[in-house]
Amino acid sequence: MNPSAVQLLWPTPLLVRKFDQAKEVNAELLRLFYAEVQAKGGLKGTVYSSSDDILQRYQSPALQALFGFISNAVFEAASAMNGSIWQQIGVRNLQMRVVGAWFQIQNRFGFHDIHNHGNCSWSGVYYVQLDPAEQRRQHPVLGALNGITRFYAQHLSLLGGAHMDLGNAYMQQSTFDVTPEEGVLVVFPSWLLHKAMPYDGERDRVIISFNAQVHGEQGNQAFEYGFH
Repeated sequence: MNPSAVQLLWPTPLLVRKFDQAKEVNAELLRLFYAEVQAKGGLKGTVYSSSDDILQRYQSPALQALFGFISNAVFEAASAMNGSIWQQIGVRNLQMRVVGAWFQIQNRFGFHDIHNHGNCSWSGVYYVQLDPAEQRRQHPVLGALNGITRFYAQHLSLLGGAHMDLGNAYMQQSTFDVTPEEGVLVVFPSWLLHKAMPYDGERDRVIISFNAQVHGEQGNQAFEYGFH
């Protein structure tokens, strides 16, 4: 460590990627998802959430194509953050395991409150369908916040009792908003707090969310632990 340099510790990674097969794949996913909803009596309320086993329940080429893309994106994010550590400890035969995948349909001011995800290292959201961004911004109540995904900083819980001046101005922006677009994937660390803001539109807001683990054949411990 260079004692004269400021160290930027514990960064928060966020990866955004556009799926080039989105048009064809999304159309098939919508047919699949709405068939499930209709079989259960149609949409009731403002948010429908499937069980988290859609990869096991559906042998769908569209899902397989999408999750091939998702797997590559998760490895890209995980490699960017862990590549030097993996090299240092001699990781071999890394495998990504999707431990949960589900879809949600949201409309009429439906939202998903602040939460994070357990039992995984990476999570993500893929936008299957929603109104175009410019159309959403015209909403008379929700405006530019209509249907966005909001992420919350690690230090959010500290701000309530924190003194604020220009010396810690870098802490005062504690949220980051992603404006959804059809065919866009966002990958983020599973501990990162986030929220699906209220959505109201002509078309339903349809997403796929997932949780993923990354394992090496020699196990998952990267560092020795002890007293120093």
